[in-house]
Amino acid sequence: MLDPGSNSELPAIPAKRYFTIGEVSELCGVKPHVLRYWEQEFTGLKPVKRRGNRRYYQRHDVLMIRQIRSLLYEHGFTITGARQRLEGQQAREEVNLTTQVVRQVRIELEEVLQLLRR
Repeated sequence: MLDPGSNSELPAIPAKRYFTIGEVSELCGVKPHVLRYWEQEFTGLKPVKRRGNRRYYQRHDVLMIRQIRSLLYEHGFTITGARQRLEGQQAREEVNLTTQVVRQVRIELEEVLQLLRR
């Protein structure tokens, strides 16, 4: 994910459920039109849209935007490179989650087997 040392000049994310595009712009140090463009380029970035097509970002969206910003502005990735990096991380996280679920199911099945053998 995002290393803690990067984006140190950015303000702390307040404890709110939803953020407007203006608030996210200030929190992440990018202009609103850049955020709208990134929504088109990064499929994982999908703010909630309400009446009038107004965007409301959640905390995980803000964290993803900060990560995208770091990859593009601090690490010199292209949009394509940043997209591939994020997709690779997401795939690894999904594999880790699947592995954890399989382990838990196996443990539970072994416990059931022990109960049946009694």
